[in-house]
Amino acid sequence: MKIDAKDFRVREGDEVDLKEWPTKVDPVYKSKDEYQTLLHEHVAKLSSQQQLLYASNSHAILLIFQAMDAAGKDGAIRHVMSGVNPQGCQVFSYKHPSPTELQHDFLWRTTRDLPERGQIGIFNRSYYEEVLIVRVHPELLGTEGLPDAPRDDKSVWHDRYRSISNLERHLHANGTRIVKFFLHLSKEEQRKRFLARIDDPEKNWKFSMADIEERKFWKDYMTAYGKCLGATSTRDSPWYVVPADDKENARLIVSRIVLDTLEELEMTYPKTNAKRRRELLAIRKRLAK
Repeated sequence: MKIDAKDFRVREGDEVDLKEWPTKVDPVYKSKDEYQTLLHEHVAKLSSQQQLLYASNSHAILLIFQAMDAAGKDGAIRHVMSGVNPQGCQVFSYKHPSPTELQHDFLWRTTRDLPERGQIGIFNRSYYEEVLIVRVHPELLGTEGLPDAPRDDKSVWHDRYRSISNLERHLHANGTRIVKFFLHLSKEEQRKRFLARIDDPEKNWKFSMADIEERKFWKDYMTAYGKCLGATSTRDSPWYVVPADDKENARLIVSRIVLDTLEELEMTYPKTNAKRRRELLAIRKRLAK
């Protein structure tokens, strides 16, 4: 089965009802061995493309991962980017805003971490938390020091969607290519993964009572995600809804989409001009002696 990114892409202007998007699809691989082979191929190609990205120094890549707890964001990032040179890739994870961060606008803390040209930046959660968890728990708006303490109404989220889209449009115009992944996990699969974390002592640290509390708001989160994806997926900065009940399949889908993004840039290594070539030949003569 060939991975076609269009099958998972949210088209600009679409209304998104996540009940209509699958959390599991037919796997790309037929066995664990084939999965390892395919992932290795993707990782090797990603490594080559990253070197081109760094050498050409014309674009940056920003990958954004959003999902419910236990959907596999950490694993996807770790496996897909395993062959990338750490000097050309940075991962940032965002938790609850600090007091200092709350003294700024909601985009400030992530804007500081945007990748420079030639680099791949990865956001494990992102500024999108401000239209997801804050929408599900609108009482958090009262802690953000905003003027006139906005109410939980449509205008708040509409304004934030607009701020996000404007930022992403600005970044795209200045060479940053943004790809956004929502790892779409079913509630039942999350339950199974939570149980596995409890049963495995080495995974106990991954689990907290807060995870269980947030499950009570599952429907609210699905609504918030659906509205967010529909409002902020654009032609230049698309959202991809990746079925996440099968971790291995999700990783192959993500890696293929990242590869497609890099290959579409049609990058080449910088060409050496005549002056530089003469300089290199002179250096070579000296080294040969």
